[in-house]
Amino acid sequence: MLTSYIGAAMRQARYEIVGDDGSFFGEIPAVPGVWANAKTLEDCREELQSVLEGWVLFSIDDHSPIPDIDGIRLEIRKVA
Repeated sequence: MLTSYIGAAMRQARYEIVGDDGSFFGEIPAVPGVWANAKTLEDCREELQSVLEGWVLFSIDDHSPIPDIDGIRLEIRKVA
């Protein structure tokens, strides 16, 4: 489930070239605050995925809401 969520989020990623230095900026619009900047597109993708993974783990730990992406919902169930 987590792998599917990460994959779906990464498919929604948007990238642009930063005019000042030619680096790449990437973000996932469905997940505000998750972004990356790197010299190459591939490095930007890798960094963006790493940031997304950290954001998901933090959100789970913090009990913050995690947006559904492409119908995939991450639900944290309390263990009795």
